[in-house]
Amino acid sequence: MKKVMLLAAGLFLAVSSFAQNANVKEPEKKIEVTGSAEIEITPDEIYVDISLKEYQKNKTKVDISTLEKQLVKAVADAGLPKESLTIENVAGSNYTWPRKKKDPVEFMASKQYRLKLNKLDKIDQILGAVDDEGIENTRISSYSSSKMQEYRKEAKIKALQAAKAKAEYMVAALGEKMGSIIEIQEINTDNYTDVRPMMAQFNAKMASADGYTSDIEFKTIKVRAEVRTVFSIK
Repeated sequence: MKKVMLLAAGLFLAVSSFAQNANVKEPEKKIEVTGSAEIEITPDEIYVDISLKEYQKNKTKVDISTLEKQLVKAVADAGLPKESLTIENVAGSNYTWPRKKKDPVEFMASKQYRLKLNKLDKIDQILGAVDDEGIENTRISSYSSSKMQEYRKEAKIKALQAAKAKAEYMVAALGEKMGSIIEIQEINTDNYTDVRPMMAQFNAKMASADGYTSDIEFKTIKVRAEVRTVFSIK
């Protein structure tokens, strides 16, 4: 009886082991590659910071309201909408210090404005229409594109296409055929280079000296996308 039971147990273990081995699948063949793409574009949203400051002219103070009116008119004369010019900050200083009270003549107020342009071709005209001594400084603060989301989408699509093409020729080189996509991961997307420009300074006196207007294009920026992909191999 014991021999019969041992024989039955042995047969059960053998059948069970065979069934387990039959269910073991070969590891799935796959290939992992990365793809990247860059799109070079010209910005059409350029933000210029303009700082105006009161000053003394023939012992008479040119106040900030006069300078602001000049700037507002210059923006309008350049054909730009009113909302393209906004106030960023307001400050003031008294060049004789210390004083118990602010002298209205010696106290110099200043205002910082931000001007939105789609090109820099009108900046010379605008700055040239404001009193030179009233312009404290100007600089490009940032720039981008109104179609940035579209460009980012395009860059991602091109990055995926590049990854697929790479996987296809690598698999074909081994005499195999590529299957379907298994995994997609964004690595470095929604980025664009040259977002921080050098602080370009404009000289209003030079801009208005002979009426010259620069037609040099603003530098381009690159929208970049990168993805990691995994494809099956048939």
